[in-house]
Amino acid sequence: MTEIVIDEKYTNPSEPSLQWSNDLAVDMAPMDETHVEFVALLGAAQMASDADLMDRYQDVLAHTEDHFEREDRWMAQTQFGPMGCHAQQHDTILQVMREGLRRGRELHQLPLVRQLLHEVGMWFEQHAQTMDAGLAMYLKAAEFDPETGVMAKPEAVASAPQC
Repeated sequence: MTEIVIDEKYTNPSEPSLQWSNDLAVDMAPMDETHVEFVALLGAAQMASDADLMDRYQDVLAHTEDHFEREDRWMAQTQFGPMGCHAQQHDTILQVMREGLRRGRELHQLPLVRQLLHEVGMWFEQHAQTMDAGLAMYLKAAEFDPETGVMAKPEAVASAPQC
């Protein structure tokens, strides 16, 4: 098994490693609102004391599960071509985050949890700017209503690429 190397600069940060910026915006209000919440929760977990870390981590995980379930549902409702690739990233991150929760709660590996929070932030930045931006463009082109699950212009995305 490969040894996990913990970088001490992430175990006691002076500020969150990810801040909300317009670079993360996908110009779709429901997604952007969820992403703003995610970044805030991630930052709160990164800055938490050891005593509060796992509770804040659990908050990030619960939010992420809901966040990904919602996006996965939208992709299924609209038959988003690259859904397989996008949903697979969601599944992988959730698996890693759940293992982080286990290691933090059961094994008290708090430095590992702190490093994981940093890594999830790095992943999220790339994911939001690529996968989520593409999904948002698709949903906007189809005039998808997240509340009803209805696409007003399904013909606008009928020939969208697959992954």
